[in-house]
Amino acid sequence: MSANKSSISNAGSYQEIGEYWDRHDLADVWERTESVGFTVNITSVRKYFPLDIDMSNRVSKIARMHGISPETLINL
Repeated sequence: MSANKSSISNAGSYQEIGEYWDRHDLADVWERTESVGFTVNITSVRKYFPLDIDMSNRVSKIARMHGISPETLINL
């Protein structure tokens, strides 16, 4: 991890960054932040596919077991 990845938390790893933000709120360090600009270019296309009812039920059940939506499970 490069030295400039976490200027606020001074963490040395992503694990430490997560632990820092588990204990802190952005409002606590707002004055130490700075504005940044970036561009996001996302193209999304939806496609629908028919599923057999049994397959659809299985996908929904597995998704619920993992705490995600059926759409997310299918995308994974």
